[in-house]
Amino acid sequence: MALPKEVKERIIQEHRRHEKDTGSPEVQIAILTEKINRLTEHLKKHKKDIHSRRGLIAMIHARRKHLEYLREKDYQRYLEVVNKLGLKVK
Repeated sequence: MALPKEVKERIIQEHRRHEKDTGSPEVQIAILTEKINRLTEHLKKHKKDIHSRRGLIAMIHARRKHLEYLREKDYQRYLEVVNKLGLKVK
């Protein structure tokens, strides 16, 4: 499930670190979080959609890897992203 262009641009605007930033961990985590939230809503309606559930698990894993990277690299930025997106911290 792809994000609409307007939604993706809004997310990038909110989480970028500089003018042309589209690939920083913060942006990637925010985009993955939006995709995960949308797919979760889809799966609440379509409980037997196993293929989408597999994609959801892959996205969750990718987001966790980005969060681990950011936590090791710059803990303050990690805390800012987690608080801004409302994610749970271990």
